[in-house]
Order: sequence, then structure tokens, then C-alpha cells
Amino acid sequence: MNKETLYRIAGVSYLGIFFSGIFANFIVLDEIKKDPVSMVTDSMTLVSLGAMAFLVAAVLDTIVAWVLKDLFAKHPLTIPSTYFRLIHAVIMGMAVFALVLLRGQTDATSILNQIDIFETMWLIGLFFFGIHLMMLSSILKALAPKWITIALFVAGAMYMIDTTAQFVLVNYDLYADIFLTLVAIPSILGEMALSIWLLLKSRK
Repeated sequence: MNKETLYRIAGVSYLGIFFSGIFANFIVLDEIKKDPVSMVTDSMTLVSLGAMAFLVAAVLDTIVAWVLKDLFAKHPLTIPSTYFRLIHAVIMGMAVFALVLLRGQTDATSILNQIDIFETMWLIGLFFFGIHLMMLSSILKALAPKWITIALFVAGAMYMIDTTAQFVLVNYDLYADIFLTLVAIPSILGEMALSIWLLLKSRK
């Protein structure tokens, strides 16, 4: 498979991760938190689609890990970077079981407990994903625009810091919005720019 095709696969897969993540997180997960009983009892099909969207994102993450490994095979950080992304994908796939078990539940506390289990596993996965992004930043240092690699490094660091803060700080809720902003800005900027850069590379 030539490099142009690999770049295209990586770029398209990255966009797929974005769109499936937006649907699963903001359209499904956030709505469950707002009205847990109604969503699970009246909109379980939507909840199931959200769970499937997270699974799709995990599959696409695996594809991106494979493609990046082939594209940048000569860099010494590529192999460990690939493993860290794969660990994230596996944990994400396993976390979905908590959403599948929502079927048939009618108690708000039980539903929100399942969501907490899912998000805790997700946080663990994002810690490993953060390490991957920091390594990827180094791998792309001589290839991609400098601002993209900086954004990826900052995003990776913030994923790790946010996970640590949620596990360590007893009053994390007081700073949740700040942490969300510090994670969201570099991750959206860096990863979306990376997906566009990959697609542009596929046309050369």
C-alpha cells in the first residue's frame, strides 16, 4: 500500500473518530446525564447507537495506530506510540460494556453509576492516549507544521493532567470547566489539524 493511500486512510479515520465521538458524547452521553430514566426507557435505541459510535471510534483508533506505525516506521518512538494508542482503543472498547448494561434499567442512580463506570474507564484510556499524542508530536516534529506538533504535545499533556486531577483532587468539580477548556482547545485544534494535514499529504 503506497504512502498516499495510508495518509488518506489515517485522515478519513481521524475524521470518523471526531464525528462518532461528537455524536456519542454530546448527543447521547450528555442527554443521559440530563434525563437518565427517560433516555434509557424511551430512547434506548439512541443510547445503543451511542454505544456503537464509541465502538466505531475504538476501531478507527486501531486503524489510525496501524497506519501511523507503517508511515513512520523508522522513528524510534513509533512502536511505543502505537502501543499506547492501542491500549487506549482497547480500554475504550471494554468501557462500552457499561453502556450496554443500561438496557432495562429504570433507576436514575443505577443509570448514572453505569455512566460513571464508563467515564472512569474512558479517563484511564485517555491517560494512555495522552502519552501517544506526546510521542506523536515528537515523531512528526520534522514533518508537520510546528504549531500542529505543539498543539498535539499540549493536548497529550492535558489529557494526562486532567485524568490525574480527576483521580487525585477531591474538589475537582470546582475546576472542571477550567480543565475541560484546557483539554478541549489543544485537542480539537491539534487533532483536527492533524486529520486535515494527513488528507492533504494523501494528495501529494
